Amino acid sequence: MKTPHKHAELIKAWADGAEIEKLTEDVWLAVHVPLWNPRTTYRIKPEVKPDYVYYGWVNMLDNGDIAMAGLSLINASGSGSVKYTFDGETRKLIKAEVLK
Repeated sequence: MKTPHKHAELIKAWADGAEIEKLTEDVWLAVHVPLWNPRTTYRIKPEVKPDYVYYGWVNMLDNGDIAMAGLSLINASGSGSVKYTFDGETRKLIKAEVLK
């Protein structure tokens, strides 16, 4: 029985419209027409995870201290005093805005 090509599943995915990337010096680069070299590492381009937003509240207490309230992911009105934006890939805070 003949052994399937090393990249057979990726070739089939590419034929069905998947975007392919190849690893070049530790960097993934888009390849529009892959050569399917057995010594090259290929992958399907991963989907980018969107950033996500939380709203929070910061209140000044009578003694001058600052109190932070919980965060809310679902907040269509955008209420709250602070808007936090997190990177969808790394889940790290990338932006904090004080709202009026």
